[in-house]
Amino acid sequence: MLEDGGPLPEARTTRSRALTRLPVAAVLCTAVLAGPFLPGAFLSGGVLQRGVETAAAQEGSAALYGDPQQACSVTDARLPEISGIAVAGTTTLAMNDGGDVVTVYELDGGCTVTGVRTAPVDPYDPEDLALAADGTVWLADTGDNRASRSTVALIALAPDGSAPVYRLAYPDGPRDAEALLLAPDGTPYLVTKDVLGHSEVYRPAQALDAAATVPLTRVADLSFSLTGTEGGPVGRAGQLMVTGGAVSPDGAALVLRTYTDAYVWPLTGSDVPAALAGPPTVVPLPDSPQGEAVAFAADARSLVVTGEGLPAVVTVLPAVGALAPAAATEPTDGSPADTDGPTLSPWSAGAIAAIAAAVLVAGVSRIRRR
Repeated sequence: MLEDGGPLPEARTTRSRALTRLPVAAVLCTAVLAGPFLPGAFLSGGVLQRGVETAAAQEGSAALYGDPQQACSVTDARLPEISGIAVAGTTTLAMNDGGDVVTVYELDGGCTVTGVRTAPVDPYDPEDLALAADGTVWLADTGDNRASRSTVALIALAPDGSAPVYRLAYPDGPRDAEALLLAPDGTPYLVTKDVLGHSEVYRPAQALDAAATVPLTRVADLSFSLTGTEGGPVGRAGQLMVTGGAVSPDGAALVLRTYTDAYVWPLTGSDVPAALAGPPTVVPLPDSPQGEAVAFAADARSLVVTGEGLPAVVTVLPAVGALAPAAATEPTDGSPADTDGPTLSPWSAGAIAAIAAAVLVAGVSRIRRR
């Protein structure tokens, strides 16, 4: 049984660590976005949808956050690939992207490891974590860069050391998801990562069951536009790819981040889809080699970010303004939000496809796994 310490079905003792963490198709599209093919904002007018505004449309929004402050740097060799964090008082919880055993590290204010929580479960590709009110650390084992997993998993690392595994299945094929939002009522939401900025939001269609695979249902669509913020390992495409998420300790806000920017929404109750239907506050993040993790600080408004690589700088973006409360919305029925904005033009889509095909013929095979 998985809960008794066996590996997840996808886990393999010979799993390659050299394969790219982006599928070939994603790498090809990334080359388009990052390269000289873009005259100005080639895609900036083509991926806007209800729920996410461009940075330009949110002029002045970053004034809600002060200048970034470096809190400390993680230098512990056990944390080379931080992809998820959560803050509990003066302690920061951090996890690696990967590993053969579920492990969560406790860091003090100086980024020194002061404790380790483990469970005998071998995850496949853990990407994010969230802290529940009862102290359980939820890990999203949802990475799937090659779009090959029939199921993904949530692992609940409880304070008593138990770690049940909850299997989930997408209704419309494999997805790569790196962001977990744990609503105040305990409902988990997965947000997918896409090289063209089209993210989908899923939640379980029924109660989690460690003895069965639970179907997911899609409840929202988000599309991210180019912001012009520098950073990340994949050029301009990093401005479009969701790499982490969090819900504030008081349940009044949620955040998603890309490699370059954070998007903050007010939250009312536990209605995450309704929150995402409104315009976010867009916050440019400090340039980072591979920023993937985000959390709210203990004050429930300031943001804490870090990423992969050593040393990993932990940066705080202090809240200096009040986030506007969520606007009243009609109750969500679980169906995706309507798309009000423009979509990619046929010329744009055709250009991407043509260039991708050309690069594929030239031969893109393997790059260093990130």
